[in-house]
Amino acid sequence: MNRTATYEDLKEGPSAEGTERAQPQLHQQAREIQPFGKIAKLPIALDEEVCVSSVQALNQVLADTMVLRDMYKKHHWQVAGQTFYQLHLLFDKHYGEQAELVDALAERIQILGGISLAMGIDAAETSLIPRPPRGREEAPVQIARLLEAHEFLLRAARTAARQTAQAGDDGTNDLLVSQVIRTNEFQVWFLAEHLVSVPLTKAE
Repeated sequence: MNRTATYEDLKEGPSAEGTERAQPQLHQQAREIQPFGKIAKLPIALDEEVCVSSVQALNQVLADTMVLRDMYKKHHWQVAGQTFYQLHLLFDKHYGEQAELVDALAERIQILGGISLAMGIDAAETSLIPRPPRGREEAPVQIARLLEAHEFLLRAARTAARQTAQAGDDGTNDLLVSQVIRTNEFQVWFLAEHLVSVPLTKAE
């Protein structure tokens, strides 16, 4: 029968039962409930083969998006020069938009019954985007690297969009076209215009 703890109980410390229940169960390990690369089929009216194919394509796009997202944050921190303020803000804005795409891509993979890449090290091993140096670079080089990364990502996204359209995976195709491709194209435009050589105050 439960009773209210007395002052004497509190002085003696917690009971064995209370200690056992409050103690965190640390260092737990068990088998994975779903291995990477396997599908947990959901009733979304798509064949398992279609889901497997879409998940593989999406994980490539996801890996490239994660790397591009992190490149934007790197350049946001390290940008220098007369255009520091503008590029500092622009890089962070694009970083936020890429972060939203990462979440949308990962959730779509889960909807298809797959497992999305989640760790930076896995994304780095999977992405085709060339790794930038750890050090600081001039703003034009930063922008050029980002433009190259966008093209790698867009190439993978267009391939995946065609594949999912042919397979009838309309949800994945819509995500790739309406969000991934259009967002990246828009960001490419904003970046590329910074590399146009035009006078700042007086036309030639």
